[in-house]
Amino acid sequence: MNDDAMGLRARNKQATREAIGNAALRLAIDQGPHGLALVRVHDIATAAGVSPRTYNNYFSSREEAICAFQADQSKRVGQALRSRPADEPLDEAVIAAVIELYTDPEPDKAGLRMIMSTPELEGEALKAFTMAEGPLAEAIAARTGTESGRDLFPTVMAAAVAGAIRVAGRHWLEPGNTGSFAPILRHALSCVVPAAPPADPQGQ
Repeated sequence: MNDDAMGLRARNKQATREAIGNAALRLAIDQGPHGLALVRVHDIATAAGVSPRTYNNYFSSREEAICAFQADQSKRVGQALRSRPADEPLDEAVIAAVIELYTDPEPDKAGLRMIMSTPELEGEALKAFTMAEGPLAEAIAARTGTESGRDLFPTVMAAAVAGAIRVAGRHWLEPGNTGSFAPILRHALSCVVPAAPPADPQGQ
């Protein structure tokens, strides 16, 4: 199989995954926080235009399907940072990469509220956000000349960024916050993202 065919196959698989995830989320929103158990695999597959067997090839639970978009975003955080200009200060690069990834397009507020208000979905979303930490730590390490598996800085900073994204999302959903997500996310990130790694107290 040539590269073009492999690329097309990957795009088709991603499109199918997104269709299933979108269908699952829309059905979950329709049922409401207390109706998650009413969201059936058959209904998700039908809404996405696929067979239940195809659904099972992509997801092992409805919670995983509903939170698929968050999981896919998390997988791209590290690459988003690597794509920033090499001479951009660390704090500016991280903030710009995260804001572009998580606000273009603007998050589905109804979907995010559904996820954050349902314990089973919130737990799955937490897993999705945690998935961002490894790739992001590696990208931070590459940018700062540190070692992701040895130095604390890349790992701690990646965890802090993932936490800031979650906190910003919860704050955005609070009553009275009618503006866009980007300013809130920028403010949350600015609380945890330094311009450069701190000095190692052990001198290592």
